[in-house]
Amino acid sequence: MRPQTLLTRSAVGLSPTGLLLTGLLLTGCNFAPHYERPKTENTDTYKEATANAEAAGQGWQSADPKDDALRSNWWEVFQDPKLNDLEARVAISNQSILAAEANYRAAYALMLQAQSQLFPTLSLVPSATREKQSNALAGIGGTTTGTSSGTGTGATTGTTTGTTTSSTLPSGAYTAPHNIFSLPLEASYQIDLWGSIRNTVAADRFSAQASAATLANALLSPHSTLAQDYFQLRVADEQRRLLDVTVADYRENLKLVKNLFDNGLDSDEDVASAQTQLNSAIASATDAGVARAEYEHAIAVLIGVPPGKFSIPYEHFNQPLPVVPVGVPSELLQRRPDIASAERQVAEANAQIGVARAAFFPTLTLTGSIGYESTAMSNLFNAPNRFWSVGPSLSQVLFDGGQRRAVVLQARAQYDSQVATYRQTVLAAFQGVEDQLSSLRILSEELNQQHEAAASAQHTVELSIVRFRNGVDSYVNVITAENAFLSAREAELQVTLKQLAASVSLINDLGGGWSGDIGATERLAKNPPDAGKPPVIPAYDAGTPTPNPPAMPAGEMQPDEFIKMNEDAMTPPGNPGR
Repeated sequence: MRPQTLLTRSAVGLSPTGLLLTGLLLTGCNFAPHYERPKTENTDTYKEATANAEAAGQGWQSADPKDDALRSNWWEVFQDPKLNDLEARVAISNQSILAAEANYRAAYALMLQAQSQLFPTLSLVPSATREKQSNALAGIGGTTTGTSSGTGTGATTGTTTGTTTSSTLPSGAYTAPHNIFSLPLEASYQIDLWGSIRNTVAADRFSAQASAATLANALLSPHSTLAQDYFQLRVADEQRRLLDVTVADYRENLKLVKNLFDNGLDSDEDVASAQTQLNSAIASATDAGVARAEYEHAIAVLIGVPPGKFSIPYEHFNQPLPVVPVGVPSELLQRRPDIASAERQVAEANAQIGVARAAFFPTLTLTGSIGYESTAMSNLFNAPNRFWSVGPSLSQVLFDGGQRRAVVLQARAQYDSQVATYRQTVLAAFQGVEDQLSSLRILSEELNQQHEAAASAQHTVELSIVRFRNGVDSYVNVITAENAFLSAREAELQVTLKQLAASVSLINDLGGGWSGDIGATERLAKNPPDAGKPPVIPAYDAGTPTPNPPAMPAGEMQPDEFIKMNEDAMTPPGNPGR
């Protein structure tokens, strides 16, 4: 129990107004440590951002001047209308984002709740009571105490405002049933002498800002995931197209081998090998539809559409690598929402230290009450039935067994923990950007190498077919060369996918188009989303849903040109028909 001391006017030598002014002068006390953003090690440039990387077209450029910085709709750098349409639906349909937005509104409401403690509390507590005093109590003494009125914030009463001597009445008059009607207006105001309330408000404000940054991060993550899945789906379509073209090539080769066999120029073993090669390619093309279906379903969930009502038609894959503007490492502190959230949590923990330290000092509360009370409703508002009371109260914990000291130690430990978390978040952010810069640089070189490997493999196929036609090599060499060509083209396609994925990851690690301006966060806190209306999710019409894999135009499955050019040369003399 907290022992309290009631200060009267004579005890302190000041009027209630003087006490209030004195309290207001003392409200400048604040026991929260002076806050500064924790120091972090930083460099002027990224290690992996080599000077020749930008000139080599490796997927990034220096963001200087800042007009070249990423915009909020960062996915538009890929210049894909279908991707833009899908990304626009994430913020209004994704359930994880809606949950993060609700958490932000809750944090903002908590800040408003704390701010209410900076103002007096007014309460109207009318009551009507009918009572009868017992004979045992009525016989004690010859006087009765005067009107009593409450000074708390609730319905509690108990401060005596004066005494009146009762007239000499028969003993039964004291015990007769009677009514008491009361209409008090009570006020209570805790003066924030030591900054406890102000630090609580500050801590809740920092928490709301951290929640706003968390909401921004919750937006960034599904946007990035959607872009990754979209490019995976497009690459799966391109891989299927590549396999379908390969199937067309193998069909032409099978026709050639059969013609040679029919003319006695080849063996049935080569026919069987060509047929096996064709069937294997057909099975691989079918298997490509599995991954394609999974990516399409994942995209449907990200935009809040049931997978059974959503489909993406085939489009020829021709996605150039966009140029991502990259600034200096120090800009990450303003461009990464997770860093901003971690830093605001440090500020919140710092304010909580002030709250914990303020508990060592007394609490000063001003209370007052004014109203009317009477034994009859008809004369309740008569002037003689008016009462009032006003006065300060001071409470101080004298002994708590070390509880307050432990709370301060806990607050300091939580602050140290948040500082470490913030610094680790910054380090992880630097690592992420360095990882993606090195990936883009290395993948750019690898893509050129894979392209050269695919060109060499194609030339090998052409030579092997000519040698097979001239009877120099067996068809086994043709199969080997064609399988190597297919592998080289698939590897080139996968490197292209890795480049796009690294580009999306780099944008994500740079914070997208988000800016950690605290002023902007404050303005957002003053204008929170409408909590009374659910978000409107427009219907998505992607046409009649089709099963995976979608139909592919016939023109996408034509044999390679070098196969067509060799058709006449590969056809035996005197047998133009096949």
